[in-house]
Amino acid sequence: MAYLKIFPIKVTDKKALDYITNPDKTDEKLLVSSFGCSPETADLEFSMTREMAKKNGMDKGDNLAFHLIQSFKPGEVDAENAHRLGQQFADEVLKGKYEYVISTHVDKNHIHNHIIFNAASFVDHHKYVSNKRSYHKLCRISNRICHENGLATSMPTGEKGKSYKENMEYHRGTS
Repeated sequence: MAYLKIFPIKVTDKKALDYITNPDKTDEKLLVSSFGCSPETADLEFSMTREMAKKNGMDKGDNLAFHLIQSFKPGEVDAENAHRLGQQFADEVLKGKYEYVISTHVDKNHIHNHIIFNAASFVDHHKYVSNKRSYHKLCRISNRICHENGLATSMPTGEKGKSYKENMEYHRGTS
């Protein structure tokens, strides 16, 4: 079961990237990967993409990047598989349009991925839109990937039918 949270980064993506790539949390950076950028220079590459987007008239919003956290239930998945699932999730969600850095943290009792991706696309310079609808889409993708890999699903998907509370009760077996 992967639990998702997403936050906008409005002030500095450098600090967030430094936090998620901390060697103490990522098995000496063995559990750090990226797409479209280098983990060491991602903040500079993100900034260059945003500048290009600005020059192309896409200066909407004040978000620099987004920080997505994908947490797994303790003991449900090992670090390498969590990292692989996180990459699969990020690739599907971002469709090769946004640079991202993913790290898997193993310093807590639950393994979790941090995915920081640029708010501006390096392909078409459009900004990523984060709202309730896009969050539910993230949840549907995460649930499907978890299901395909034999993990429990629990995130709300925004689909008609059961409420979030009913869905949680169903998965607990107490509905």
